[in-house]
Amino acid sequence: MNKYLEKYPTLFIALVLAAAVVLSFLTVPPAHSAAVLSAEAPAKPEKNPPGDIPDDQVFIYYRSALGFSLKVPEGWARTEGPDGVSFTDKFNGVTAMISSATSAPTVDSVKQDYTSTMEKSGRAVKVTDVRLVKLKGGAAVLISYSSNSEPNSVTSKQIRLENRRYLFFKDGKIAKLDLFAPFGADNVDQWQLMSQSFRWL
Repeated sequence: MNKYLEKYPTLFIALVLAAAVVLSFLTVPPAHSAAVLSAEAPAKPEKNPPGDIPDDQVFIYYRSALGFSLKVPEGWARTEGPDGVSFTDKFNGVTAMISSATSAPTVDSVKQDYTSTMEKSGRAVKVTDVRLVKLKGGAAVLISYSSNSEPNSVTSKQIRLENRRYLFFKDGKIAKLDLFAPFGADNVDQWQLMSQSFRWL
């Protein structure tokens, strides 16, 4: 190896510099990644958005070992993790995640910190409303916002999504219930059914 370094010192220096450049891209800090996402341009809403949940859709109860239950559309793909669960069908979805918290979220606290973090770290997130709602499962802070979908793995296409996030609190835990669909889809009644069905166990 040494004889090659002596014979081609310029090549060795070039290789070292190239390696340094590659490493700099592989070690991009999270803050830079968040900035890239927040700078993402909003996708244009579809003219005829897909994603309406059929009026005859059957809903079934899902009970989680994490201490909650809710009604979800039958037949949607379920993915479970240590902190929650998601049910998806194409660009439609409902997720419920549990995390610890020292106090209940309020409209003011969510407006002050939470939504700004969402807009900085999400995909072209635009928060349109934050308010307190009273549901059958208890009071919750409701965040209404739009965002881009994840890029399609084949075509890289993104669509604009409409989102509702409910933050429920009980005994040092927050349940984050997310409902999302293509922007402009008509799922008002179905989303109302699911959000009203949430219960702490």
